[in-house]
Amino acid sequence: MISQKTPHRVLLTDDDEGDRLVFKEIFQDLKMDTIVHMVNDGKQLMDFLTKEVNLLPHVIFLDLNMPNMNGIECLKKIRAIEKYNDISIAIYSTSTSEKDIDDTFLNGANIYITKPGDFDELKHVLAKAMSSVSLNRDSEFNRSNFVLKI
Repeated sequence: MISQKTPHRVLLTDDDEGDRLVFKEIFQDLKMDTIVHMVNDGKQLMDFLTKEVNLLPHVIFLDLNMPNMNGIECLKKIRAIEKYNDISIAIYSTSTSEKDIDDTFLNGANIYITKPGDFDELKHVLAKAMSSVSLNRDSEFNRSNFVLKI
C-alpha cells in the first residue's frame, strides 16, 4: 500500500509524442504528488520494469496501439509476472472497441480510459483515474465499473 508521504510513481507507455507531452503537462497542472516516467512502446516498458535501478510504478497508463509490442501483449506479460501484481494498469487508448475493452478486462487491467480529445476533459479523466485505480483488484471490481466514464 502507498503511504500518504510516498509520491505515486506513474509510468505512461505511449508511442505518440504529443500525447506524452500533454499527459506530462496535465500531471504538472494537477499538482498531485507524482513522479511521472514515460516510455515510447511496449519493449521500452518491459525494459523499464526489468531494470533493477528503477522503482516499480504504482500505476501504468498503457496505450493499446504501439509498435514493437502492443498494449495487450504488454498487459499479458506484466500480469504473468508475480512481482508486478501490485501495479495497477490503466488502459489509455483511443479505441472504443468492445473487443479491446473485454480483452483488457479479461487479461487483468484495472481500468479502461478512452482518451478524450479535449485537454480539460483529459485532465478530469486522469484525475479521476488516479483516485479510482486501486493497488489491487478488489472484490467489488467488475466489468460494469471497468470503463472510466466522466
